Amino acid sequence: MTEFRPSRFEILPAIVKNLLIINGLFFLAQNTLQGPTIGFSFENMFALHAWQSSLFKPWQLVTHMFLHGDFGHILGNMFALWMFGSVLENLWGSKRFLTFYLVCGLGAALIHLLFLSWELTPIIKDYAAIFQSHTNSNGGQADAIINFITRYNLRFENTEELITYLRTNPGNTELMSRIFDQITAYYHNNLNTATIGASGAVFGILAAFVYLFPNTYLYIYFLIPVKAKWIGILYFSFELFSAFRNSAGDHVARWAHIGGAIVGLLIVITWNKTNKKTLY
Repeated sequence: MTEFRPSRFEILPAIVKNLLIINGLFFLAQNTLQGPTIGFSFENMFALHAWQSSLFKPWQLVTHMFLHGDFGHILGNMFALWMFGSVLENLWGSKRFLTFYLVCGLGAALIHLLFLSWELTPIIKDYAAIFQSHTNSNGGQADAIINFITRYNLRFENTEELITYLRTNPGNTELMSRIFDQITAYYHNNLNTATIGASGAVFGILAAFVYLFPNTYLYIYFLIPVKAKWIGILYFSFELFSAFRNSAGDHVARWAHIGGAIVGLLIVITWNKTNKKTLY
């Protein structure tokens, strides 16, 4: 199948409709039912955390797919879910589409956790060295703190002067304790970073659509016609480049996007091989 030709097409099929509603309700709850006055955090409970984090819970592998950062985030994901997911649900039926959606989301989450664990390994090791020296009060605490500050580019007031002072005054335990507390806060902030959004599952849907209907024209900004296969290739290439580049300040879970696309593509290829019917 190279081009999508609608036949008895349902504009808002059941699973897509219910996913839109559930995501909308979660987004509403995120913005109304949490905060310091309520004492409950949706992100701490339902967002996906690294398995090394104390905030990690198994159900987050699913629940993170229904949380979003802001209106633009949920709007983009839900528009793509409706635009491409409706086609796939009409083609496959509700049960198969729901299975596909959830497996893509789970696969994206697991691949994201794998790469996140690899990225966190150095900081976990370096913090453990500081923690051990702080607990044992040995002479290597100053060196461990200086190495951590330098490696992770931590900024203090007059950082260079602080490092020089630590080298010449390693016995200042009060200062060491204050810096250790700040490093601990930085460490836990990195370890407890939350991942949210349906993008992994949505990328799986996009990959399946591109595979099944590569010659269908999509209209960029509703004006410029481009075949789905070229958009898919360019988008995936951009995500792959961004993931390997790993730029500072890029808080997008690129490997979740890539993982969702790969899982979705593998599933649809497998299903296509076992489907004896020729679809047009």
